[in-house]
Amino acid sequence: MNPAPPIRIRARREGDLPALESVLAAQQPTSRYPLRWPLPFPVREFIVRPDELVAMVAEEAGRVVGHVSVTSVLPGELGEAWAVGAGRHIDQLACLSVLFVDHAVRGRRIGGALMDAAEGWIFARGRTAVLDVVTANERPLAVYRHRGWREIGHARPDWLPGTEPPVILMAKNAPAVAAGT
Repeated sequence: MNPAPPIRIRARREGDLPALESVLAAQQPTSRYPLRWPLPFPVREFIVRPDELVAMVAEEAGRVVGHVSVTSVLPGELGEAWAVGAGRHIDQLACLSVLFVDHAVRGRRIGGALMDAAEGWIFARGRTAVLDVVTANERPLAVYRHRGWREIGHARPDWLPGTEPPVILMAKNAPAVAAGT
């Protein structure tokens, strides 16, 4: 049995977008992410956000197999709910966003590696990480809880269909550093 090729996390490049659009479309039927599909706008606009601070991809043997970005938290109902729930000013938050992995490589910790990279980026800047999870997506919710994310509230963003329950708002602080290290 051959071991899986190593995964490399790197900055997203413009040339990655066609592959990422295909990966997102292929994984959507099993993950229900994004919830609305087909999207009412170009897929590229879902992946590349105007408030993006950083975007990273997972690459295996030269093939892009996953994506995550970190976005600013903007003023408004969702931003204020995160700030209140996290107990921090909105400028001290950053949102882990647009996380998806090729369904063909699930179960190999690629999503975890992408989350590690995004969380590390956020924590290195002294910010608290926040995100929202659609209630119906039980697997990601369980993964976030296992990784130390805590529920801090609920919201009904304008993109959420009225037939869906409110999204769960979550936050995660940087791990505490032991004294003397």
